[in-house]
Amino acid sequence: MLIFVALASLLFLATVPEPSQSIVIYTGWERHALVGTEVRLSCSFFSWRWTSEDVTFSWTYRPDGSRDSLSIFHYTGGMAYVDNKGPFRDRLEFVGDPSRRDGSIMLKNLEFSDNGTFTCDAKNPPDIVGRPSSVRLLVFEKVPIQAGVITGSIVGAVLGLLLLIVVIYYLMRFLVARRVFSLSVSKHGKKKKEGSQQRQIKV
Repeated sequence: MLIFVALASLLFLATVPEPSQSIVIYTGWERHALVGTEVRLSCSFFSWRWTSEDVTFSWTYRPDGSRDSLSIFHYTGGMAYVDNKGPFRDRLEFVGDPSRRDGSIMLKNLEFSDNGTFTCDAKNPPDIVGRPSSVRLLVFEKVPIQAGVITGSIVGAVLGLLLLIVVIYYLMRFLVARRVFSLSVSKHGKKKKEGSQQRQIKV
């Protein structure tokens, strides 16, 4: 009887599906790129499970000013499927490594019309519950003036701070040397005065 109960329990556990846990998906917040260049849009995830052979990645794209999203990439069953009819046909490449939980894509020969929001979704069965993550792409003809001003300001501030430190260092050295010289002259003059007084006393 006990053997029968044990076998029944094992059979029940074997048929119960493994409970799923939440999955956390990560992308960048915002990417900047120039017209005609390429940009990598990273996507990874955290899951308590080992990376499943059935792991999937999906990317959608919503152009600026549009409410509709387009499916542009899907990875499943060890195969990558790129949309060959959408705005990124012949310009999208899968550069991720699913075994390392990397579902990144590369966009090439960027155009102004590529500005928009890219959303990545990942599944690592049985962990399939998670919130997709989005990254905003901004394509410029030249490096944004604001970014250049900020970078220049930071570099200028650092150089100014270094120059100030150097000036303070040499100023301190000068003041210390001047103080030492003043003490030396004062001591020498005092000794000379004492010697003169002693000679006058002898006379």
